[in-house]
Amino acid sequence: MIRISDFQMKDVINVSNGKKLGNVGDIDINISNGKINAVIIGGTGKVLGFFGRDEDIVIPWKNILKIGEDVILVRYQSGNMMKDVDEDE
Repeated sequence: MIRISDFQMKDVINVSNGKKLGNVGDIDINISNGKINAVIIGGTGKVLGFFGRDEDIVIPWKNILKIGEDVILVRYQSGNMMKDVDEDE
């Protein structure tokens, strides 16, 4: 079993470019079936937080490739989510 606090400690890495997206700030859970819909990475602050924040990044559960001890590997493309490998075009 994994706790939400365990999720928040892990770095989220985009396998498309190898960049760190941040850390999990929140989780979107479907309360009717108890399944996780997405993880949400909080936007980083700009210039000490004086000029707002970047938008939150929402990673649908189907785009999470692997949850390791230290990192969560995801498939993410800035602006929109990439299609799953299994999906037909």
